[in-house]
Amino acid sequence: MEYKRRQYGHLTVGSILIIVAILASVSVLDEEPGGSLFLTILIVAFTLIGLLFMSLTVIVEASCVRLIYGVGLIRRRIPMERIESAIPVRNSWWYGLGIRLTPHGWMWNIQGLDAVELTYADGSRFRIGTADPAGLSAALNLILSA
Repeated sequence: MEYKRRQYGHLTVGSILIIVAILASVSVLDEEPGGSLFLTILIVAFTLIGLLFMSLTVIVEASCVRLIYGVGLIRRRIPMERIESAIPVRNSWWYGLGIRLTPHGWMWNIQGLDAVELTYADGSRFRIGTADPAGLSAALNLILSA
């Protein structure tokens, strides 16, 4: 059984689109030499950030959990033998979005407050943000109990 879900970061993508639109309109109005190059670099940088962080895909396989941000340059593979347990949790709003170190260990989150907390064999924890905490934890626990 394989579990696969992609969650889009609507807030992230929307914010970046607004920033790029503002920068593009400023660059059209800019008449200063060299200014438009700087704005072009900013537009390209924000577009790349948008592509890198537009979504989070979670794939649960028999051997591992794979996390893939955006177009796939940022990814993580967690071997199933490292995981002791998986429980649904709710993050505090101040933990934010993205890749973060929280009081509960590392967290990868694209939107919302729901997550699944993995507890590793060494006692450390890792949180995966998801819109489907019940489904993700059930898929993980099904493999862990086998």
